[in-house]
Amino acid sequence: MTNASTQWTFHEDQFWMRGELPPGRVCYDEKKGLWNVYGYAECLQVLGDAETFSSDLSILAPEGKRQIFPGNLTTMDPPEHTKMRKIVSGVFTRGVVAALEPRIKAITHELLDQVEPGDAFDLVEVLAHPLPVIVIAELLGIPASDRHLFREWVSKLLENNQSFSTGEDTEELRKQREETFVQINNLSTYLREHVEQRIAEPREDLLTKLVQAEVDGERLSTAEIVNFAFVLLVAGHITTTMLLGNTILCLDAHPTAGEAVRTDRSRIPAAIEESLRLFAPLAALRRVTRKPARIGDVEIPELQVVMAWTAAASRDLDQFRDPHTFDLDRGNNPHLSFGRGSHFCMGAPLARLEGLLALDILFDRFPALRCDPDQAPVFMPGANVMGVESLHLLT
Repeated sequence: MTNASTQWTFHEDQFWMRGELPPGRVCYDEKKGLWNVYGYAECLQVLGDAETFSSDLSILAPEGKRQIFPGNLTTMDPPEHTKMRKIVSGVFTRGVVAALEPRIKAITHELLDQVEPGDAFDLVEVLAHPLPVIVIAELLGIPASDRHLFREWVSKLLENNQSFSTGEDTEELRKQREETFVQINNLSTYLREHVEQRIAEPREDLLTKLVQAEVDGERLSTAEIVNFAFVLLVAGHITTTMLLGNTILCLDAHPTAGEAVRTDRSRIPAAIEESLRLFAPLAALRRVTRKPARIGDVEIPELQVVMAWTAAASRDLDQFRDPHTFDLDRGNNPHLSFGRGSHFCMGAPLARLEGLLALDILFDRFPALRCDPDQAPVFMPGANVMGVESLHLLT
């Protein structure tokens, strides 16, 4: 994706960006010991059938060596997942999210006040990271001033996020897992302190609601609350951070589309959805088969890791016309960047609203906003995430 003023590459080694999908679209990776699923219909099947394709990969570990994180929505299956999700589902309804609009606008303006017209700035540093962190931190009731800590911990988590492998367990993979658990422990310890404060002194915030919530007549344990809040904090900001950076990159690389959006702001939602389709913040979602499964012509045994490559599925020619083209007029755009099924991202309405309001204000304040051709974007490490760590813009 390039234009005269912007030259950048984004995981060019990923075959789906070159329009290449293997025959059958379900392939076994002998080296990693897992199944890759690339097609749109095939990914829908995996994500929509929680009974067959479980989110709990700990079932693959030997007894006594499982890493259990109670309350972690991303590793739970229905009906437990459904019960836990109901606790906070009301926080992310469209009505509740819409009521946050004035606060999101105010935060955006406050953050952009750091930038004088004509100045260059890093979009991630100034806006794309702090905006969603402040919003989710205020909802939870934790200090947004600690956002530098969240960024450090989450960056390390993403850097060490390797595809689960049932194949050879190398020293490098063991080291990466150890580093990941260090970051998990750092963030968990931080959140535990705040949870214990709410147990002693309740407040009007989401953490207090979690402390006081009941599932089947029982209160959540401290560990469940900590892991629940962990997922909300990480997922509640990283998607918006990547969404904002990726949309700016797409519009900069397609000047005609960029001008159209600046002229008619009602087209911002279409630009966001198209950037989400082309560059899914999370490129793949992992599942494990609880029983033998058939995807297309392929039979997959039980207890096998399945990688549903939603980024590839959202470029499937059988589902999308000209799938590698950024098209503001695409219309129906059922991409899989927020997942599907029981694990569909409940924060999607908030991420979309934050992106819409932030982009609208950016274009109001900086009509000539563009990427700095002399400073290439820095992308997040890891093939499973697609977003910028640094994006320098000229005003």
